[in-house]
Amino acid sequence: MTVTYKMDGNTAIITMDNGENRFNPDFIQSFLDVLAEIEQNDQARTMVVTSAHPKIFSNGIDLEWLAPIIQKKDGKTAKAFFYQLNQLFKKTLNMPIITMAAINGHAFAGGAIWACAFDFRFMRTERGYFCFPEVDLGIPFLPGMLALLAKAIPRQKMEEMALTGCRLTAEECVQHNIVTQACHTDKLMDTILSYARGIDKKPAVVRQMKLRMYQSIFHALEVEDMNYIESEIFNI
Repeated sequence: MTVTYKMDGNTAIITMDNGENRFNPDFIQSFLDVLAEIEQNDQARTMVVTSAHPKIFSNGIDLEWLAPIIQKKDGKTAKAFFYQLNQLFKKTLNMPIITMAAINGHAFAGGAIWACAFDFRFMRTERGYFCFPEVDLGIPFLPGMLALLAKAIPRQKMEEMALTGCRLTAEECVQHNIVTQACHTDKLMDTILSYARGIDKKPAVVRQMKLRMYQSIFHALEVEDMNYIESEIFNI
């Protein structure tokens, strides 16, 4: 399996083990299935996501999978993929427990956008960048993506990252309040799990808090993005 989880007390630890953990339909569905299972686990109060890859948390969209779809002008499949990707963003954002990303390597493009959907982010210090290279790839952000960035990154820094594609280290992410803490990879999981174990909040209350706090983000993902996904941009 590409996505697995285990319980550590009240914390669900999810491990992604799909190479660079790039987003394609099979990988996203595997992750959504795990999230659904955790949501039904009455024991879970927090969730930590990390990668089995020693250098990469997630490198975003699987362009090797998507490129042939675009070349074949298969608009139906392309649109379905972006709706599924938004489902992953929404489900991560709306989990009724506290979610944390243990960024143990590079978080690029869609992988970094997705990391913004988590409640908290911890990142290793000695390897890995946090980066949105879409401006160099010629891929404009959807409104929902921008809303997720604005949730996790101060406005001025978010604009700089989106418009220049600059790469931030873990220390720089801490400086700009993008991640909660940066630490050596040997201490990353111990640090984030220690933080997670100190949290025990009622899921029903957490869900309502998120629905109210992130109402504008859900609107962007569910309504505003549809206009772009169904527009000429994706009528390929």
